[in-house]
Amino acid sequence: MSAGLLETARNLLAGMLDLGRTRFELFSTELREELRRLAGAIIGGLAVLVLSMIGLAFGAVAIILSVSEPNRLTATICVAAFFLLAAGVVALVLRRFAAMKPRPFDATISELRSDLRAIKP
Repeated sequence: MSAGLLETARNLLAGMLDLGRTRFELFSTELREELRRLAGAIIGGLAVLVLSMIGLAFGAVAIILSVSEPNRLTATICVAAFFLLAAGVVALVLRRFAAMKPRPFDATISELRSDLRAIKP
């Protein structure tokens, strides 16, 4: 083997290692961002859930107690039906929201695809 061929192979390997390191750094940055976003969403979602439940419970009790005695059963059934309907609407909205979310690590995947196209003859 000639020295020039070994030097070319060494340079090619060094370039590929640099490229791999850059892609790994991009991946780790995206992973940290995704974890930070997910943690914030979970904490915020739980806070909203707890506070909403407390508010809705107090509101439902206030409505039921404000109705006259003979109509309290009907009011209770209506409040329960409202909560079930609201839960169904929220479930549909969450399903749509989950479908609209961009794929995680999309930038890393697109960079790896462009690297693969550049490597292929």
